[in-house]
Amino acid sequence: MISDTQHRKIHQGRNVKRFREMLGMKQNALAYELGEDWNQQRISLLEQKEVIEAPLLSQISEALHIPVEAIQNFDEEQAVNIIANTFGDYSVGYQKNDNPVFNPVDQILKLHEEKIALYERMLKEKDEMMARLERLIGK
Repeated sequence: MISDTQHRKIHQGRNVKRFREMLGMKQNALAYELGEDWNQQRISLLEQKEVIEAPLLSQISEALHIPVEAIQNFDEEQAVNIIANTFGDYSVGYQKNDNPVFNPVDQILKLHEEKIALYERMLKEKDEMMARLERLIGK
């Protein structure tokens, strides 16, 4: 029996782009998180790939702070269908959840803390580069 996941075509590169954009992250920032071998152009090419190798997918999920399964399984068409079928004309959507899994404010604060840490690392690298240049000029 073929599972529902095998029938759907999940475009992992497009999912990387979706999650990156939802997190407010530019391609350059993701490239920075992935290491020296990465740049904006390489991220752009990556986001066009339908299937991404497992080790790289794991590295990307760590950089985006999301589960690998989110990239592997997110299907925008299915999500739109669920929303369209749930909320029709004059309908009111309500779901009771007595045990929320996350606090949106905490998630927003965490995201901002991560961005600040990234900027601080970038500033530190800039300062180190300036110091190296000053030493070279001094010689």
